[in-house]
Order: sequence, then C-alpha cells, then structure tokens
Amino acid sequence: MLELSRSCQTAYVQIDYLIRQFSQLDFFHPLTAFFPMNPRFDYGDEVRVIRNLTNDGTFPGKRTGDLLVRRGSVGYAKNIGTFLQDQIIYSVDFIEAGLLVGCREEELIPITEEWIPSRFEFREQVKTKIALGINGKVIVPQDTVGQVQKVLRDAPGGVAYHVYFHDVDKTLQVPETALEALQDNTTL
Repeated sequence: MLELSRSCQTAYVQIDYLIRQFSQLDFFHPLTAFFPMNPRFDYGDEVRVIRNLTNDGTFPGKRTGDLLVRRGSVGYAKNIGTFLQDQIIYSVDFIEAGLLVGCREEELIPITEEWIPSRFEFREQVKTKIALGINGKVIVPQDTVGQVQKVLRDAPGGVAYHVYFHDVDKTLQVPETALEALQDNTTL
C-alpha cells in the first residue's frame, strides 16, 4: 500500500473537502472544480450550429468526412461534458436529422441569437465571378479558384469571406456577391 507523507495527506483532505463543498452547488462538475469552465448552455436549451459538422471518425455508421449536420440546423443540448479538461462538449440532439452529435461550445449559438446564413463555409472552394482589385489594379482575375479561410457574417454590406487564392498567393476579403460555388465543390 502506498503511504502518503503528512503534507500530501493534508492536501488530499483539503481537496476532498473542497470537492464536497462545491458538489452541493447546482452548477458543480468535478472535472471543472480546479479548472473552472462555465457552460454557456444547459440541458434542454435550443441551440443552432454555426458550422457544418462532419464525421471526424468517431460517429458510427458514417464515413470519415461525411456531412452530419448542416450549418444553421437547430437542436437541443442533451448532455454537457469536457474534452481534454479544457473544452466544453455538448451532446446535441438534432431531431430533424435524427442524430445526436457532439459539438464544441464555439460551434453553437443560442436560438435567440441572430443567425445570418452564408452560401459558403470554412475550407470550401469558391470561384470569383468578377476580377478583384485594389486601388484599380487587378489582383485576382475573374474565374480564379480560392479557398474560404473565414466567414464574416457581420461584415458591413453583408456576408463576406477571407479567401486565399493560391495562384496569386494572396488572401482577400471578398463579398459573397463576388463569389460562386465550384461545380464540383466536395470540400466542406
């Protein structure tokens, strides 16, 4: 049997006492007693997913990379847990899709929060409808393919994107109206 030094025994008793005290609180979770994380959502809260959710290999019956839930879909928080003790994870029941999916907190917003839909999402391949320029100089020609790096739903004038154009090695902020989907847009 392992024998603890008196200082270790004292520390253990103090930690055990604190856990017992905190466990009487409604919001207590033992994993977060010393690494406080306050969940934004509670059991039964209606939430909206703001990113396309694809199978990372942990969802049974689907291939890795398969789309599980499309951005903008609504579900209900069923369970709250942690991943690596520093990320809050929710089991979200997407009733219309018939799926229970694990979501990181930053992938969700409350149903009451304004939702601005976008045509494209992070990592999607897009093509310019028009030539893009800065100060009258064309930087990216029409029909150039790029990859969405970030979605800007609150940009002045409507939805815009940070798009990386490999051919010219530039990232530009581009309004949604200046982009179109590729015919073979398999990247989500």
